[in-house]
Amino acid sequence: MSEARAQTGIAAGLDSAGLDNAAQFERAQCVIPGGVNSPVRAFGSVGGTPRFFVSSRGATVTDVEGREYIDLVASWGPALLGHAHPEVVARVQEAAAKGLSFGASTPAETELAELVRERLVVNGASPVEKLRLVSTGTEATMTAIRLARGATGRDLLVKFAGHYHGHSDSLLAEAGSGLATLALPASAGITAATAAQTLVLPYNDLAAVDAAFAEHGDRIAAVIVEAAAANMGVVPPMPGFNAALVRIAREHGALMILDEVLTGFRAGRAGWWGLEATGEVPGGTEWTPDLMTFGKVVGGGMPLAAVGGRADLMDHLSPLGPVYQAGTLSGNPLAVAAGLATLRLADAAVYARLNELADTISREASAALSAAGVTHSVQRAGTLFSIAFAEQPPRDYAEAKQQEAFRYAPFFHTMLEQGVNLPPSVFEAWFVMAAHDDVALERIVTALPHAARAAAAAQA
Repeated sequence: MSEARAQTGIAAGLDSAGLDNAAQFERAQCVIPGGVNSPVRAFGSVGGTPRFFVSSRGATVTDVEGREYIDLVASWGPALLGHAHPEVVARVQEAAAKGLSFGASTPAETELAELVRERLVVNGASPVEKLRLVSTGTEATMTAIRLARGATGRDLLVKFAGHYHGHSDSLLAEAGSGLATLALPASAGITAATAAQTLVLPYNDLAAVDAAFAEHGDRIAAVIVEAAAANMGVVPPMPGFNAALVRIAREHGALMILDEVLTGFRAGRAGWWGLEATGEVPGGTEWTPDLMTFGKVVGGGMPLAAVGGRADLMDHLSPLGPVYQAGTLSGNPLAVAAGLATLRLADAAVYARLNELADTISREASAALSAAGVTHSVQRAGTLFSIAFAEQPPRDYAEAKQQEAFRYAPFFHTMLEQGVNLPPSVFEAWFVMAAHDDVALERIVTALPHAARAAAAAQA
């Protein structure tokens, strides 16, 4: 479809019916930058034509051409129970019938905050005493950082290379020339002064953290870390790493922000923090972050996220304290209804099923790749997992980038041709859903050997 034709169609109110994925993408590029509203959707990492989905149910998504795929993206995590779960949809419909938004408080917001706090209780205490609802994970981490700076009176932030905490300015920074060197802008539009308020360190490297705090400790407001890294592929923290970050930060009067936007209520019932606090992962031990951020599952697939933590810190937020944060759609009643329904339905049986599925699919993927002679490793973080085309599991971003990433595009496209939708990047996690039944599992397992052979034949 030419741009002129696309523009004419838009002006005339052309229905999308009958347009295939390629035509939809061409039309979208005329009015949306890159044709997408989030960069990974453009298939830049794997090439080819993005799929435009029009419906989903249970374990499947369906594109504009009517083709159905078994889905291992799960809306990047929140479809924990499966797509369009009947009870979740019913609760959202009930909420919608009462009003889409009020710009005022609702009782359900308090119910969701109480439920989040309750699910995080370990040994009688929860790391989240109070919770502020926002609309996106970016907004949650941005608020947590502003809160940390406001509470400590300090400017600097420590983050880790390869960790993604949303697209606010201070988080889109890349490492400078040394371990304790202030960062450089990682995106156009970010000033050098803003980037220089961030220290970017290698993940799983406590020596680098010690060095940064030794040099800048009295200026560091907080260290922010993904509970288990899942934006460079899944790379879990080394045993004791997160607990050590808490210790080091507090020794220097700084705070520790644990980002569970992806892993919260997805890696396990209480997120990755819960797995560590209850000793369910190797080296796990009970420790308490100062602030936590949540997204994805907490909103059940609707635009909702949250920042929570100790009451004395959270009370620095307006209207009680001097740290300003606001949002017209914060705590939107439809999103809250979806989050409440999802969390209430996500019981022990659901997490047991998710772990069983993650075990089976990761094992079958590894077996298929081994049979095809493809060097690879599989890493897990609770129910999340991913494949790296490297012999040794990556421990940080530098190692993740050294893998034979060129093998993923043919692997991905072969799975897509076989009717299985994977994340369109080797640096993303795979997400299972409770709705993946035996039929869906069989389709995935059947597709894997074909994809493994395509990966084996790939050339750099």
